[in-house]
Amino acid sequence: MIVLITGASHTGKTALAQKLLEKYKYPYLSIDHLKMGLIRSGNTTYTPMDDDKLVCYLWPIVREIIKTAIENKQNLIVEGAYVPFDWRKDFDSEYLKNIEYYCLVMSETYIRNHFDDIKKYANIIENRLDDEWCTMQNVLSENKEMLSLARAHDVNYVLIEDTYEININL
Repeated sequence: MIVLITGASHTGKTALAQKLLEKYKYPYLSIDHLKMGLIRSGNTTYTPMDDDKLVCYLWPIVREIIKTAIENKQNLIVEGAYVPFDWRKDFDSEYLKNIEYYCLVMSETYIRNHFDDIKKYANIIENRLDDEWCTMQNVLSENKEMLSLARAHDVNYVLIEDTYEININL
């Protein structure tokens, strides 16, 4: 089983992947770690701020890692923001039946009511070196766009509304 977890920044993708790892003992791949490894090693001239370009650069690599894991009957959680919304087109039906996809999105109400918590838990799994961009307006805008894209592409999304509770059973 492959579990894809994507979504806006600060929605808890990495925390969910860690929770699933602990519960199911599935390893996980952080696309952010792959990104930073490629950037720091000099294998790309992209920077962490090149989000759109990074999707096009990283996804073909991640896609083939997913296929290899499925072919080897291995479980894997893949988490990160660099999963395109049209990801399904890259897999035939034999692969698709082995992939579960979750896009995490926070509602406007949740963000407005819990912004202090969003900031407070930003470093719960990873140490964010620079989180200055994380303003309420930026988080609202990014989540609104994610929800719109998830609906437009008819992908599975988890809307975080009243409380932050995500329970995924594999």
